[in-house]
Amino acid sequence: MRPSPRAGWLLALLSALLQILSFPSPGLYFLCWISLAPLLVSMIDRRYSPTLRQCVLLSYFCGVIWYGGTCYWIFHVMHQYGNLSRFVASGVLILFCLYLALYHAAFGLLLGLVTRSQAFANARALMLAPVLWVAVELARAHITSFPWDLLGYAEVNNLPLTRIAPVTGVYGLSLVIALVNSVLALGFLLPRERRMSVALVGVLGAIALESGSAVPYIPVHPDHAAQLVQVNLPILGTNWSPAYYDQTIAQLVQLSSDGARTIPQSSTPRLIVWPESPAPFFTSDPKFQHWVAALAQDSRSYLIVGTLGVRAGPKPDNSELFNSAQLIAPDGSPGLRYDKIHLVPFGEFVPFRHLLSFAQSLTHDIGDLSRGNERNPLRVDDHGVGTFICYESIFPDEVLRFAQNGAELFVNISDDGWYGRYGAPGQHLNMARMRAIENGRWLLRATNDGITASISPLGEVVAVAPRYVRTVLQAPYSFESGTTFYTRHGDWFAHTCAIISVLALLIAALSGSAIRLR
Repeated sequence: MRPSPRAGWLLALLSALLQILSFPSPGLYFLCWISLAPLLVSMIDRRYSPTLRQCVLLSYFCGVIWYGGTCYWIFHVMHQYGNLSRFVASGVLILFCLYLALYHAAFGLLLGLVTRSQAFANARALMLAPVLWVAVELARAHITSFPWDLLGYAEVNNLPLTRIAPVTGVYGLSLVIALVNSVLALGFLLPRERRMSVALVGVLGAIALESGSAVPYIPVHPDHAAQLVQVNLPILGTNWSPAYYDQTIAQLVQLSSDGARTIPQSSTPRLIVWPESPAPFFTSDPKFQHWVAALAQDSRSYLIVGTLGVRAGPKPDNSELFNSAQLIAPDGSPGLRYDKIHLVPFGEFVPFRHLLSFAQSLTHDIGDLSRGNERNPLRVDDHGVGTFICYESIFPDEVLRFAQNGAELFVNISDDGWYGRYGAPGQHLNMARMRAIENGRWLLRATNDGITASISPLGEVVAVAPRYVRTVLQAPYSFESGTTFYTRHGDWFAHTCAIISVLALLIAALSGSAIRLR
């Protein structure tokens, strides 16, 4: 019986749901091996009569559902902290999904063009699908700057498979996952006598590769420990009166001092990290300077503190404000400061503010921030510490520059309280873990209310603090001076996939393509 063309939409919906389930929450990571196969079948199987236009629409539909089910936390951000009504916040989420799903649509267009050329039969086109997928992921990272939950992150817990990342970055994992999905999809397209054998190869490949998640991590022996302070401050509803400010910073200093006493005096350098937080900790505030200087001197520790950095202008109203990480030396003197470069649109600045004046309420609580311009590591004794802030951790090509510039340790300070309790904090953690894997660096992740953790160069979460409590995590780490192939050469693999995709399209065009946009 010939399937109804409408079945293609059900397959696209199934693919979207499987992709959603492959990421936190709920994090059923093993489903990634079959998550793309239904979409591929819906776009290539002639029994569903897909035209090129339908391929684009099927993939676009899949993308809209996937973004809605994975990035639903955007509604929470816009409603709770953007002062938008439920209706307007829902509209923002819908527009976000409609916009970002254009990349799924681009994948459908590319695959549809290749499939309909005389140079590529269905099997050849399916083998190109993983390359096209990676090329589109690269475009998502560089064009709209939102490479959230790339496919490869679904296997961050797979120790053997993640050994690809120090060479190819996360994109290599994306290609492997998409390749297995392509083999499974091919099993549905071949004649009945060959179908089972090819499908069996895909199933066995998925099982073999997923079994790597059961491989235990190699024991590590870090020789340092830092104190990661989880401050657990509310984002809204706080009246930062002078009395409350003094009480809060005094408590944080006392908590940090108590944590520092548990580290042996012989352990150097001593390091305390405060996260990005909603507290009004201005680097120009003499009271703040006094408190952190006293903490550094009393504990004989280096401090890396999430602050609001200030650069004075010619007039008081021309001063610039930055989301910053300030280094304080053990003698209490301020060291280098890192100013966040990759700001969050509508969270830390409003793009096209003259056209989008309604969105300025989103930055009301923190102001319209300026961008930093240097990714230089902070200096802790003779060691470089690459410190990046919040969602800068999702950009592979930006984080690696810290290692290229001499960082022997990564520190990520963040306030994930904006995202809510579900989904995004776990997603954000997994992306940070991949940065440690790609560059072979320990990563200390200090957050306002979780997930605060110490991550090994293999991506293992070695220590983690409970969420939603004010506490100090004794976080083991080591300095690493070697560099990986990925650190040295960057996204060479993803760019190679992009070049292959362009060549495939040229071959498809030159071979004579019978494309109908009906």
